[in-house]
Amino acid sequence: MDCSIVYYAIRHTLYAPFRPTNDAVNAFLRSFGYAFQGIAYVIRTQRNMRVHLVIAGLVVVAGMLLRVTAVEWAVIALAMGVVFAAEMVNTVAELAVDLLTEEYHPMAKVAKDVSAAAVLVTAIAAVAVGVAIFGPRLWRLMRT
Repeated sequence: MDCSIVYYAIRHTLYAPFRPTNDAVNAFLRSFGYAFQGIAYVIRTQRNMRVHLVIAGLVVVAGMLLRVTAVEWAVIALAMGVVFAAEMVNTVAELAVDLLTEEYHPMAKVAKDVSAAAVLVTAIAAVAVGVAIFGPRLWRLMRT
């Protein structure tokens, strides 16, 4: 491959002014629609995602009642987002494994188990965040 062609392509890709076309903007906006379809699919089909959402709702209510700080809200939001994303990645892994094989295979089981374990680890970490943020407040409430 001629290096001058690669140099030209890189130079004109990296340094060319960005001028979005209507097609590029429409494609960008459509990508949000696809993402929301994915979120809707996971909520509709995955019981654990619905459980996570209910718990997240309870955490938000508790946060408002216990008046958590802005930084604490940020940590809570990050913890919830990580759990939601892990659940979505778990769904992708399960669907991909199911697509690849219809019969039982030990490695397919391991892939699904490890994916589910990732969700469990993020959920445990989110509980730890909740204990750290809400624990002292709840302890004070119980002592008064």
